[in-house]
Amino acid sequence: MPYVDRQNRNCGFLDIEENESSGRFLRRYFILDSQQGSLLWYMDNPQNLPKGTENVGSLKLTYISKVSDATKLRPKAEFCFVINAGMRKFYLQANDQQDLVEWISVLNNATKITVPKSADSPSSSEAPQEAQGAAKQISYKTEIIGGVPIITATQEQGEGQNGAERGGLRRPQSQLPYFLSRGAQDQTIIKAGHCVKQGAVMKNWKRRYFMLDENAVSYYKSELEREPLRVIPLKEVHKVQECKQSDVMMRDNLFEMVTSSRTFYIQADSPEDMHSWIKAISGAIVAQRGPGRSAATLTVKCKS
Repeated sequence: MPYVDRQNRNCGFLDIEENESSGRFLRRYFILDSQQGSLLWYMDNPQNLPKGTENVGSLKLTYISKVSDATKLRPKAEFCFVINAGMRKFYLQANDQQDLVEWISVLNNATKITVPKSADSPSSSEAPQEAQGAAKQISYKTEIIGGVPIITATQEQGEGQNGAERGGLRRPQSQLPYFLSRGAQDQTIIKAGHCVKQGAVMKNWKRRYFMLDENAVSYYKSELEREPLRVIPLKEVHKVQECKQSDVMMRDNLFEMVTSSRTFYIQADSPEDMHSWIKAISGAIVAQRGPGRSAATLTVKCKS
C-alpha cells in the first residue's frame, strides 16, 4: 500500500501498462507529489538508483479527471484500476485489494486539490521541462492526446534488473522462486519477497530477493536464481529491530538484523512490509530457540 515518505509524498510499487492496450504491465516505483502537482514513476525507488536518474514517466495531476476500479474492465489484470487523463487511460495493477483501494483514494484526493481552472490550458513548453535531462539514460516520447501531453519512455536501460516486464499473468512479489518446487520442499518457507540491502564493503544499496525459512534468512540476486548470495543462520541473529539510524541514513522503512559478525541494514517497500519482516524473523527465532531462551537472546523493537 502507498506510504508517506519524509517529503510527505505518497510512494509505492505498482505495475503499469505504459503502452496503451498492449497488455504488458511493467513494475514501477510511483511517487505522488501533491505539492508539485505530479505523479511520477521510476524504474525503482530513486534512493536505489544512481543520483540524477530521471523518471520514466510522469503525469500532471491537473490532467487527471477520475481514478476508479477497473477490475471488471480488465478481468485478467488482478487488482486493476484506471487513471483517466483526457483521452488517455492509464491502467495500473496494485499489489492487493487494500493497496488498490488506498491508491484510488489518495489519487482522487490529490486531484481534488488541484482541479484546473477553466482558463487553464496545457502549455507546449511543459513537456520539454518534464523530460529535461532524460537523454542521459532514457529516450522519451511525448504524445498530445486530447490536449494532454503524455510523457513515456521508449527505450530503457536496466529493464531486466529493476523493471522486469510484467506481461500476461503478473508475478506477485511474495511468489517463491521456481526452483523451490523441488529443491527446498523439506524447508518451510515463512516469508519471501524483495527488499533493498546495504553492501558490506561499498555500502551501496541493491535490491535482493529475501527468503525466510525455519533455520535461516537467505537472499538472492533475483527470484529466478538457484543459489543464494548469502545464507544467514537464525542461530547467529542476536536481534532484529527497526533501525535506529534510519534518519541518519535517510532511508524509509529501514530495519536492522544484528548477527555475530555483521549488522545487516535492510529496507522494505513499505512500513507494513518492514514490520511484517521484523515480526516474521523474530517469530522464527523464538520458534527455533524456544520461549525459554528467547527473552535472553532476542530483542525486538517495533513501533506500533
